[in-house]
Amino acid sequence: MRLTQADATFIYTETASGPMHISSIYVLEGEVPFEDIFSRFEAIIHRIPVYRRKLVQVPFGVGHPKWVDDPDFDMANHVVSYQLPEGSTLEDGVNKAVELNEPLMDRRIPLWKMIVLKGVPDKTLLLQMTHHAMVDGASGIELTTILYDLDANAPDPSPPAEPWQPESVPGPVDLVSEAMQENLRNLDKMNPLRGLTAGADQLSKIGKATEIISRFLSRPAITAPFNAGIVGPKRHLMWMKKPFSEIREIRRHLGGTINDIVLTVVSEAVARYLKQNNERVDNQYMRIMCPVNVRTEDQQGGLGNQVSAIFPMLPAWPMDCQERLQVVIEETGRIKQDEEAQALTVMQENMPLIPPVGMAASQLVGTLFDPTALAARVPLPVLPNIGFRPPNIGYNFTCTNVPGIQVPQYMCGHEVTDTIGLLVLNGNVGFSVTILSYNKQLFFNFICEPRLLPDLQSIKEGAEAVFEELKTAAHEKSNTIVS
Repeated sequence: MRLTQADATFIYTETASGPMHISSIYVLEGEVPFEDIFSRFEAIIHRIPVYRRKLVQVPFGVGHPKWVDDPDFDMANHVVSYQLPEGSTLEDGVNKAVELNEPLMDRRIPLWKMIVLKGVPDKTLLLQMTHHAMVDGASGIELTTILYDLDANAPDPSPPAEPWQPESVPGPVDLVSEAMQENLRNLDKMNPLRGLTAGADQLSKIGKATEIISRFLSRPAITAPFNAGIVGPKRHLMWMKKPFSEIREIRRHLGGTINDIVLTVVSEAVARYLKQNNERVDNQYMRIMCPVNVRTEDQQGGLGNQVSAIFPMLPAWPMDCQERLQVVIEETGRIKQDEEAQALTVMQENMPLIPPVGMAASQLVGTLFDPTALAARVPLPVLPNIGFRPPNIGYNFTCTNVPGIQVPQYMCGHEVTDTIGLLVLNGNVGFSVTILSYNKQLFFNFICEPRLLPDLQSIKEGAEAVFEELKTAAHEKSNTIVS
C-alpha cells in the first residue's frame, strides 16, 4: 500500500531531533502483569493489519514509500516491558515514558511500539507510540477502540478466521517498476495549472488559501523564547486535567465553544509567560496552529492522515480572561465564516505532488549515515533576548484538541484512569499543547524542548490560574442570573 503524499510528508520531514511518531501515556488502575498485556496484543493484532506492515523505500526515490507485510514480524519487538525503580511516583513514571519516547522509531520494522512501565505502586503505565505516517489524532482515537475494551469484563477477542500469511515483499526492481507505472498514470495530477481548471467554488477557496499564506509574511507573529532556536531531541512534559462539567459551565455562562475556551486558557497562559520573561509583547500577536479533522463519513474508521489546519492570531500581551475569550470567539468565528480550513484543504489537494526523488536524503534518517544525527547531538545555540528578536513568519505553537471516548476504557480488565498526549515538536516550534478528552475529563498536555523552554511549569501554572478565573467569572454570572 503506497503512502499518500500527506502520510509520506511525515517520513520526509522526520529528523533525529524531531521524530514523527505521536504517542500517548495511558495510566491503568492496578498493577497489570506484562504477560497479560502481551497476550492481549497477540490476540488482537489481526484486527490492525497495518501493525504488521513495515515501511519500504523505493530505490532512487521514484515513488513514495510503501507499507508491506513484515515476514519477520515479532511481537517482542513491539510490546516490551520497562521496570522503574521500586516506589517510583506517577510523575517519575510519566517522566521516564517521555524519555523513552524521545528516540526515532526503528524503520526496519513496523512503526509502532507499546512500552509497559512497571514500578509505580498500584498503577501500570502504557506508552503507546505510532508513527504519524500511519495515524493522525482522530484515527489514533479510533485505534484505541480496538486496543482497549469498554467493559472490564469484556470477553476475549475473537480469533482470526485463518492464520496470517504475509504477502511477499517486492524486490527493488518490482518497486521501481510499479512506481514508474503509477507516475505515468498520475501525470495529470502533476500539472501545476490543474487548480485553474477547477470550478468557481474551488477557485474561490484557492484564492482564500493564498490570502491566508500571504498573511504569514504580511503579519508576522512574535518570536517567543521557545521559537528562538532549532528543536533538539530532549522533551519535558507537564499536564493537568479538568472535569468536562466545569468546561461546559464556563461555556454556558461566558459563551464560545469548547475549542474557544481551550484556546483562551492556553493563549492567555502563554501571554503571561511572555510578559513574565520580559518579552516585548505590546502590539504583538501569537499565531497558533490548530489541526482540523477533515475526515469524511466514508473515511471514518480508516487510518492515515486526513487533516487540515487553522491559524488563529491572538494577542501576545496579557488580558482579562473574559476579554480574551471574546477575542478568541471573534477570531475563530471569522475563520469559520471564511471557511479557512476548507480553503487550505482545497489548496493542498491542488498543489503539485512532492517529487519523492527530491526527498531521497530522508531515507538516511535513522541509519548510520543519518545527516540529522549530528545536529541532534550538538544543537545550535538559542537566540538570546537582547530586546529584539526577528519577526516570526511561521507559527508559535500547535494546540490540538482531540475528542476522545467519554466512557471508561479497560486494558485486561483494568481501567484507564488518565490519558496523556505527547505531541511532535520540530523546526523552531519548541512548545505545543495536546488537549485530550476522555471519560468526562479534559487533559491539557504541555510538551516542550527544555533547552528552548526551561520553565514549562510557568505556563502550566498560568493555565491553571486562567482556568480558575474563567470558572469564577462563570460562577459570578450564574449567580447574577439567578438573583
